[in-house]
Amino acid sequence: MKLIAILVLAAYIFGVVKFWQGFRRTDFSGNQIGLALLWPVLFVMNGNYRKNFVKALKGS
Repeated sequence: MKLIAILVLAAYIFGVVKFWQGFRRTDFSGNQIGLALLWPVLFVMNGNYRKNFVKALKGS
């Protein structure tokens, strides 16, 4: 159970860091902190965010 929690936390932190680093590639212009920290919820609930999140991670 601890291993799963560590893996989930690592995936969350990875998402925050990668989105933060690639933020300039997205269509967003503000609230970088909020968008980075809420990435799991926004990724699931919002198609536009999903597209931009992939752009931030892949650089396309």
